[in-house]
Amino acid sequence: MKSILVTGGAGFIGSNYINYFLNKRDDYFIVNLDKLTYAGNLENLKPVENKKNYVFVKGDICNRELVEYIFERYNIKYVINFAAESHVDRSILGSAIFYQTNVIGTNVLLETARRYEVERFLQVSTDEVYGSLGATGLFTEQTPLSPNSPYSSSKAGADMMVQAFYHTYGMPVVTTRCSNNYGPLQFPEKLIPLMIINALNNKKLPVYGDGMNVRDWIYVIDHNIGIDLVFNDGKIGEVYNLGASNEMPNIEIVKLILSHLGKGEELIEYVKDRPGHDRRYAIDSSKIQKELGWKPQYTFDDAIANTVEWYLSNKEWWGRIISGEYQKYYSDQYSTRIKG
Repeated sequence: MKSILVTGGAGFIGSNYINYFLNKRDDYFIVNLDKLTYAGNLENLKPVENKKNYVFVKGDICNRELVEYIFERYNIKYVINFAAESHVDRSILGSAIFYQTNVIGTNVLLETARRYEVERFLQVSTDEVYGSLGATGLFTEQTPLSPNSPYSSSKAGADMMVQAFYHTYGMPVVTTRCSNNYGPLQFPEKLIPLMIINALNNKKLPVYGDGMNVRDWIYVIDHNIGIDLVFNDGKIGEVYNLGASNEMPNIEIVKLILSHLGKGEELIEYVKDRPGHDRRYAIDSSKIQKELGWKPQYTFDDAIANTVEWYLSNKEWWGRIISGEYQKYYSDQYSTRIKG
């Protein structure tokens, strides 16, 4: 059985990964290390919280003593690093925590993984490290890193460190870089859940600038299937891009959500553009498709409909987030039994 340290597993992408694969594989033992910042929610992991091959540990990846304790106690030989401060807007308001978590935290994981001779270290990254595209072209794995926000620069720094550990120490690392994710359990600060929830509450839907900033959207399950393929079969030292070739301007996403919900476009409110707002991202995923046989399983139309329906059916989940009540779940759930 593979003893895997999954960091940031209470967040959106990480919790979807754990839920999906612990119900499909019996050869994974997952230790989920998460600080439970504002975007970490243990309610996301209800489907697996009582499984024998799952353990949750509350803590910071920057805490060297804790990370070493986890490696020692659980004989960790594999790492999947989802942990990150990830919202561009928040990085513009205050960047220090982004460099602390995304760079220093990754260094702590790498140094500990090196000492304990891990068999594979997977760094989960983002297409934002490549910067911004013009009207044409795609990001490939050979595209030079050119980050434009504090968030993306912190992720680029972590990615470069991962590659440095491969070249310097021969560490068995792999990296994935994905386009914009969407799906269930996404924290409501991100575009799609924010627009769904605001529309349901008949609040204005804030759209930056002219709304024509283009993103390449990938369903979170498709992304995680790709991550797992790279984790098991990716070539050591390589980077793999993951995107679903669903380029859409933000305003089209917003209008599509309004249409799904039967709401009028009068709810749209154009607001001042974000500083340094990248104009366009688009991913070339041909490498992972050719080498590992990955391709998206979900069409955008089906996946966005599933996503909207999930938020309609889980108003209590996001209602607790909006009110702040979701943060009580940890103390309620673990007040009598601390796992880890």
